[in-house]
Amino acid sequence: MLSSVPIALSTPAPVGEPVNLLGCNRERLDELFRSLDERAFRAGQVLKWLHQHGEDDFRRMTNLSAALRERLAALACVRPPEVVSEQRSADGTVKWLLRVDSGNCIETVFIPEQGRGTLCVSSQVGCALNCSFCATAQQGFNRNLSVAEIIGQLWLARRALGDFAGARTVTNVVLMGMGEPLLNFSAVTEALDLMLEDFAYGLSRRRVTLSTAGHVPGIDRLAARRPVALAVSLHAADDALRDELVPLNRTWPIRELMAACRRYLAHDPRQRITFEYVMLDGINDSPAQARRLAALLAQIPSKVNLIPFNPFPGTRYRRSPPERIDAFREILAARGLTTITRKTRGEDIDAACGQLAGQVQSRSRRVRERRAAGTG
Repeated sequence: MLSSVPIALSTPAPVGEPVNLLGCNRERLDELFRSLDERAFRAGQVLKWLHQHGEDDFRRMTNLSAALRERLAALACVRPPEVVSEQRSADGTVKWLLRVDSGNCIETVFIPEQGRGTLCVSSQVGCALNCSFCATAQQGFNRNLSVAEIIGQLWLARRALGDFAGARTVTNVVLMGMGEPLLNFSAVTEALDLMLEDFAYGLSRRRVTLSTAGHVPGIDRLAARRPVALAVSLHAADDALRDELVPLNRTWPIRELMAACRRYLAHDPRQRITFEYVMLDGINDSPAQARRLAALLAQIPSKVNLIPFNPFPGTRYRRSPPERIDAFREILAARGLTTITRKTRGEDIDAACGQLAGQVQSRSRRVRERRAAGTG
């Protein structure tokens, strides 16, 4: 079992919900131990047990006193999301379907590559932005994930992949899963704290990437609070088309988005912004659109990630043919833009974001409807 329950020792549990320690960054753990009249270094010890050793049993946290372990067992727990299923692709991609409450599931995907392993985590159940080409958007929005539910995805994946046993399989984390991270700002930034914390996962800022559809105030807040590598889901270089593909553009059009990107880079001139561009057949993949994109990004330190569209049931879009993607990339490269075509991964396990959770939620909805109608 990958999931965990509160540990019961001799001290009775207090009334109310136990504190899920997976949801506590260093600051919150410091507060917890101060409330217990414990020394501040206890927070670092517990962070190491949780996030470097993957320990979920307080009894095995042997550098804590027996009395403290007993107190922790009475008031706290280590509870990640529940693993519903794990799928492994022929190309090494691993996808987990995780239950976060009685009615909702999210997805987490691990993508192995030469010299690195990237974990894609979700920040919301569903998404409210309604991007027309996105499988997650078809589910609508349910709720934000908690810090424990976000960091719990990393905790579970590292345990499943053997990282707590000494491997270093997960080297990079991207918040590119279900949801718009900047619309769950507080929980996401506290989870980022843990990803970067030396006593927890110890990742560098360059190895943690947050992907946004273009929430301009959120980009500015992130720069001030916890700047990490930034990816922007662009998908079009003119407002008319982007309004159709990414409705958030109607609130913060491309000109305002590019200004926010320049402000973000001012916090660290050494970094570049990744612009994601899903390749949609006959929609945004013409040579003229490539030239427009190159002109738009000419003055912004950046790289472009071309993403072959991953079809899902009911979509009206098709993937651009390989030769058109190649031609698009060559136009960008000829104008000095670093451009990569993302390798399509995990197609045999529905690894496009939102596909698997969408299937599960659709089945659950049909069951509820049948029961309500008295037919199932």
